[in-house]
Amino acid sequence: MGQINAKTLQDLEFPAVLEQLKARCNTELGKEAVLELAPFTDKASLLTVLGQTSEYLASFANENRIPNHGFDAINKELKLLKIENTTLELSGFRRIGALCRSMSIHKKFFKKFKEYYPLLCAYADQFEENTTIPQQIDNIIDKFGEIRDDASFDLKHIRQQINQVRGKMNQSFGVALTRYQASEFLDEIRESVVDNRRVLAVKAMYRKKVRGTVMGASKTGSIVYIVPETTLQYSQELSNLEFEEKEEIQRILNALTNEIRPFQEQLGNYQHYFIHIDITASKAKYADELNAILPEISEERRLFLRDAYHPLLFLNNRSKKEKTWPQTIELHGENRIIVISGPNAGGKSITLKTIGLLQVMLQSGLLIPVHERSTVCFFDKILTDIGDNQSIENHLSTYSYRLKNMNQFLKRCNAKTLFLIDEFGTGSDPELGGALAESFLEVFYERGAYGVITTHYANLKLLANELPHATNANMRFDNQTLQPTFQLILGEAGSSFTFEVAQKNGIPYSLINKAKKKIDRGKVRFDATISKLQKERSKMAKTGSRLQDEETKAREEAKRLEELNAKVKSKLENYQEQYDHNQRMIYLGNKLNDAAEKYFLDNKKRPLISELLRVVETENSKRKKISAKQAKAKKAQKKQVANELEQKIVEVRKEKVIQKKKAVQAEKVKPRPIFKVGDRVRLFDGKAVGTIDKLEKNKAVVNYGLFTTNVGVEQLDLVEAKTN
Repeated sequence: MGQINAKTLQDLEFPAVLEQLKARCNTELGKEAVLELAPFTDKASLLTVLGQTSEYLASFANENRIPNHGFDAINKELKLLKIENTTLELSGFRRIGALCRSMSIHKKFFKKFKEYYPLLCAYADQFEENTTIPQQIDNIIDKFGEIRDDASFDLKHIRQQINQVRGKMNQSFGVALTRYQASEFLDEIRESVVDNRRVLAVKAMYRKKVRGTVMGASKTGSIVYIVPETTLQYSQELSNLEFEEKEEIQRILNALTNEIRPFQEQLGNYQHYFIHIDITASKAKYADELNAILPEISEERRLFLRDAYHPLLFLNNRSKKEKTWPQTIELHGENRIIVISGPNAGGKSITLKTIGLLQVMLQSGLLIPVHERSTVCFFDKILTDIGDNQSIENHLSTYSYRLKNMNQFLKRCNAKTLFLIDEFGTGSDPELGGALAESFLEVFYERGAYGVITTHYANLKLLANELPHATNANMRFDNQTLQPTFQLILGEAGSSFTFEVAQKNGIPYSLINKAKKKIDRGKVRFDATISKLQKERSKMAKTGSRLQDEETKAREEAKRLEELNAKVKSKLENYQEQYDHNQRMIYLGNKLNDAAEKYFLDNKKRPLISELLRVVETENSKRKKISAKQAKAKKAQKKQVANELEQKIVEVRKEKVIQKKKAVQAEKVKPRPIFKVGDRVRLFDGKAVGTIDKLEKNKAVVNYGLFTTNVGVEQLDLVEAKTN
C-alpha cells in the first residue's frame, strides 16, 4: 500500500474526523497521538488494527467489559531515568506503580477472555508483566503518597527519635505555659505559632521576665512571641534529626530510582500500549455512535458501499434531529469509473466526499458507517480535486491550479489508484475545457484506475456512455417540485435542469426563451432529452413501485382466499361425514325400534334375536376385514412407533441435561460484576430487588425500602447498574 498525501486528507475533511476522535480519548497522550493518525502503508498492520477496533466495539455489547485504560503520563520520569544519578519524585513513583498495575490487570483480563478478544490479547501478550516495580514502590511509599516509617531501619530509628524529642518539647513548653500563666505574664490567647514553632504570647511589659528567644511581635506591639528557654535546647536537636530524616529519604529514593532505572524501556512500552488502547477505545466509541462496522474486505478490486453515510454530516444532522440520506455505490472491474451529473445542490459533491472519506477512514484503521453486506478493498493512492483550489501564494487561478493538479494525477495514476474529482473540467472555456477534461478521463481509463467524477459537461456524459467499463449516474430530482431526493441512480446521465430551476425561481419565461436561442440548439435538445428521460424514469420508478405494491397486495389476497377456500372445503367434508354418520345412526335406530315394537306385540325372543343378529352382520359386512398377518403387522408397527417415541424422549432428556451442565459451566465462567453504590441487585435465591447503599470490602448494605440487610457481594446478582 502506498502513501496518501496530506492534501487528499484535507480535501476529504479527515482532520475533522480526527478532532472528533480526540474528544473521545481519555488520556492527554492519547489525544495528542490520535491527531497523528494517517492511512497505513502496511496491509497486515491495518487489518490487525481494524480487527482490534472491531473487538473493542463488540465489548460494549457483552458483559466482559475491557478494564479501564486511563493513566497519568510518565514522560518526565522516563527522561530522568535515562540520566544517571537522578532521582524521581514521589508522585512519579506512584504514576509508575499505577501504570504497572494497570498493565497486569489488562494482561490477566485478555488472557481470561482470549476467545472474545484474540487480537487485543495477542497485542497485550507482547508486553511482559512486571510485578517487581509496584512491590518495590509499595514497600517504600504508602497509599497516601508518603514515605513509610519502615522504608529503612535508619529512617524508622530517626523518626522514633523525632517523636521523642517533639514529646519533650511539648512537655517543656507545657510547663513554661503553666508557670507564666500563673504569673499573669501571658496574653488571653496564651500561645501561638511562629515559623512552625509554638511560642508564648507574652504581654510586652513582661517580656524581660520571660526567659527565652523572641520570635516576633504582634502588629500593635502589645504581644511579644517568645520561645521558652527550656524548649530551645530541644529545637536544635529536632532540626538535626529532621535534616538526618531528609537525607535518609533522599538516599532511599535514590536507591529506588536506581532499582527502577533498568526497566525504563519496558515502562515506555507500557505507556505506548495504553496510548494505543486509548486510541482504539476512541475509535470504538466513534463507531458506536455512527453505527459503523468492519465490512467484508475483498482481495479483488471491488468497492461496494451500501447505505453509506458521511460521518461528519450524519453526526451534525443527528444533533439537529435532521435526516441524513445514505448512498449506495459500486466500483468493480466491469464498472471502474462513474460520471455523476445533475443540478447543483443535488448531493453530487457530498456523495463524492462520502466515498473518499470512508475509504481514508478505513485505511487509517477506523470502522465505517455502511450496511453489513458492503464490500471494500484497499487502494495504494487516493487522488482528489475537490473544492475551490485557488492558490493566492502562487498567484494561480482556479483553472491553473487544477491543471497542475491534473498533471500530478497523470504522473501518479495507475490501476491501484482511486481518483475523486469534483466539477471536472470547470474553470475555462466550456468547449476547450471539456475537450481537455475528456482527454484526461481517457488516460485515467486506459491506465485501469478507479474513480468518481462530477460534471455538467455533455461530452463527458457521452464518453462515459461509450466506454465499456464506465457508466453515467445522476442524483435524482423530483420532476414536480424540482427538489433533490439525494438518491444516486446508476446507468443514466443527469440533466442540470438549468431552465426548469430558473423558471421555478420566478425568472420570466421570455428571458429563459431568449437564453435558449443564444446557445446551440443541439445542446438544448440534448439537455432536454436527458431531462425528459429522467422524468420518464422517475414516473416509471413510481409506477413500478405502485405495481409492485399492488402485486404484493394481490398475492396476499390470493393467499388469503386460498386459505379460506381450504378451510371451507375442510368444513364441508366434515359436515358430509357427520351427515352420513347421522343417517346411518337413524337407519339403525329405526331398525332397532321396529324390532322392539314387534317384540312388544308378540313377546317372542327368537325372532328378536334373529333380527338383531341380521342387522349386526349387515353392518359388520360393510367394515373392512383384516387378516391375522395384517393385524400382527399393525401391532408391530404400533410397537415400533412407541419405541421410537420413547427413544426420542430419552434423547431430549439427555440433551436437556447437557444444556443444563453447559449453563452451569457458563455461570461459573461468567465474571462477577463489579458492584458500586446505587446498583439495583437481588439475592441469587430471592426475588426482592434492592439498592446498594454502602460497600465495605466484600460486604454490601442493601436497602429494600422497609428494611436494610448486610450481605456478602458473592450472594448478589446485578439487576441494573447505576447510570452516571
